[in-house]
Amino acid sequence: MSEAGIIGIQVVLAYLPVMHEASLVASLLDILRAEIARRGVRSLSLVRLRCGVLVNVSPQALDMAFTAMSRDTEFAATRLQLITEPLRLACGGCSAEFTAEDFPAALLSPCPECGEEIGHKVLAGRELYIEHIETAD
Repeated sequence: MSEAGIIGIQVVLAYLPVMHEASLVASLLDILRAEIARRGVRSLSLVRLRCGVLVNVSPQALDMAFTAMSRDTEFAATRLQLITEPLRLACGGCSAEFTAEDFPAALLSPCPECGEEIGHKVLAGRELYIEHIETAD
């Protein structure tokens, strides 16, 4: 393979982690455009997203995608804030609720009450929604 081909592959691979976040930002910008049109405002100062750990969003990649995709738009001065929702489970054995820190291994973590390792129900950690919007007007 030529050296140029190798460099091209490296460049493509460097952008792969941002693909998920870029599609999220594209949808977010569409939603925000509809919202500012509905409310009759020109710009936003803050958008706060709540995102569960199971959605697997990289805060850095999301920020980079938002910065790049909002440049030269009505959202260029908008600050994006990401709140990460931890994984909260209910034990499949005793129904005790607990927060699991070591994601993704946490899905098989033993229950702190009874020790059960499988069958946990996900209570929180799959969220992805706009929690708050502040207008700049």
